[in-house]
Amino acid sequence: MEDNKINIIEGPPPIFEPARDGWALSLGEGPHLGFTAITHLRTFNGPALVERCYRAWHNNSHIHLHFRNDIGLEEHAPIFAARSVETLEGQVLLLWVNLDREKVQFELDSGDDEGAEDEK
Repeated sequence: MEDNKINIIEGPPPIFEPARDGWALSLGEGPHLGFTAITHLRTFNGPALVERCYRAWHNNSHIHLHFRNDIGLEEHAPIFAARSVETLEGQVLLLWVNLDREKVQFELDSGDDEGAEDEK
């Protein structure tokens, strides 16, 4: 039986960004009060990983992203949606996950690029 997880086995910890898609925001609704985020992961087998997610969901099972955090501790997050895209640098796996609100650190961004000025 195939493990219902996707492991990050090398490289830095994933960077999670708040999900800004309207449909993705609804994934965080409900009694669990999680935080819906998206991460982009480079991979060699994106379509196969997406297929693994689809098979788990089709069988009414869960699938998790397993990774090491910034201090090297193992963590996992439930995956709610997956997509593989081809870029100039290779395949990228997009994963929408639910993170524990109490463990999420928010970085505030004013949206202004420091030093960016209008050039005319």
